[in-house]
Amino acid sequence: MTKSYQPSHEAPFSGLRVLDFGQGVASPYAGYLLAANGADVIKVEPPEGDWSRRLGTTYGNQSALSAVYNRGKRSLVLDLKQPEAIQAARRLAAAADVVIEGFRPGVMDRLGLGYDALSKDNPRLIYLSISGFGQTGPYAQRPCSDSVAQAFSGLVAVNVGADGVPHRVGATLSDVCTGLYGFQAVATALFARTTVGKGRRLDINLTQSTAALLGHKFAEYSLEGGTPRLLNVPAGSYRTSDGWLMVTLVTEAQYVRLCSALSREDLAKEPRYANFSLRSDCAEELAAELRKVFATDTTDSWLARLHAADIIADRILNPSEWLANEHVLATGAAVKTDTRRVGAVFAARTPGTADIEALLCPAPDIGQDSQSILSGAWL
Repeated sequence: MTKSYQPSHEAPFSGLRVLDFGQGVASPYAGYLLAANGADVIKVEPPEGDWSRRLGTTYGNQSALSAVYNRGKRSLVLDLKQPEAIQAARRLAAAADVVIEGFRPGVMDRLGLGYDALSKDNPRLIYLSISGFGQTGPYAQRPCSDSVAQAFSGLVAVNVGADGVPHRVGATLSDVCTGLYGFQAVATALFARTTVGKGRRLDINLTQSTAALLGHKFAEYSLEGGTPRLLNVPAGSYRTSDGWLMVTLVTEAQYVRLCSALSREDLAKEPRYANFSLRSDCAEELAAELRKVFATDTTDSWLARLHAADIIADRILNPSEWLANEHVLATGAAVKTDTRRVGAVFAARTPGTADIEALLCPAPDIGQDSQSILSGAWL
């Protein structure tokens, strides 16, 4: 069962009713963020469950994806191929504040569960539609995924590895940022509803959300007429004798201090490396010099010297190392949720949320709350 909270800064959406038809990551994450802020979120699933439950290694009826992004929710199974299930969904939507759906454009309309149909009975409804390319446009019906969104948006193109190959980011970044933008849009729509008096439909999609993450990159490409020069050379990843570290620079003075910390003052005096612009023209040559130096000592040793010189640098952690890091532990940056038939599920704490995130119920089993929801919740 979900817990109820008194309205407060810690649970600003206490009393808010959310009907979450989303599957995968993007739509469920928007619903999760509402739950993490106190909302009562009902997850509507088909009889076989949300497909993300079967993506990757499974533990009972959960995968890591479903166990993380469906915390704080109750699960209701509805077979939307059946008329009685549609009627049940409509009854719940009539009492909801927010409906979230992540089907291809037009699917919910054909089911009689689109915004136009539901808002007739519930004009205050906030209706969030999440899709790959948006509800309109020539690509609206194209299939999409996190990887496709990363590719289409330009993210893959700007993430070229040392092998010269453009790579996707190794996390569901497009899905997560889309869920976050969806949550933001719902929050602002709810605020507007207090004065406007009615709800609205929100159209959030993976490709636009991912493009929005690139910020200045589109301006760079436009202003420079193509691929822009590298920034902050010789910033980058460097292998030490026992691991990896990340070094970055934002001022010319930091480059001089870096060279001194590496006992390579000659690199600071070299005219070809005199400023960021010149260093960009010979980035690989300079990086090769630094790689030779960093390989001669340990990560801890280098970090001690770099931090003493006030250089922006730190070790490159994998997720397991991050969870065990002293700063993460001291600041409570991770949340652990004990989940039936799964075990301890760890996730990073959401910035801006309060302590209730650690109190959310585990992600539910398929349909575990169907009876209690249909027999009384909201109705």
